[in-house]
Amino acid sequence: MSFKTADLCDQYNEAIHIAKPLFADFGGRSKFCGVINTVKCHEDNSFVRAELETDGDGKVLVIDGGGSLRCALLGDQLADLAMKNHWAGIVIYGCIRDSADIANIKIGVKALATHPRKSVKRNHGERNIKVNFANVDFEPGAYIYCDEDGIITSAKPLQD
Repeated sequence: MSFKTADLCDQYNEAIHIAKPLFADFGGRSKFCGVINTVKCHEDNSFVRAELETDGDGKVLVIDGGGSLRCALLGDQLADLAMKNHWAGIVIYGCIRDSADIANIKIGVKALATHPRKSVKRNHGERNIKVNFANVDFEPGAYIYCDEDGIITSAKPLQD
């Protein structure tokens, strides 16, 4: 991947949206991009697992966890599942756990923080709906670009 979000911002200023800089890099890849799929859930990662069990080729899973800092929505087992199913990356408005192990998995992961507690499993949530956090609407089917400098979205694919 040769893109840089800074260059994409310069070239496509009017066509992009920039997420607030709230997120840290945790995965084995710091640069990733793809078509947005979404999950909205609160302290229940059942729908996260269901989505990551599908073919993720060319996709990034964007998880609106409501910004909760009380448990993790992703651990090493789900990160490994995502990698095996070819997901490009995961952006979580919430926490992860098993961060040392996730750092060695070849997938992009951005999240707010780490937390050792796992989520509940009650099968509550929604998939592939528009979600909003960090001052950005994340629309299923739109495009997301993530690197060390930040997260940007666009309705159409960008070339740098």
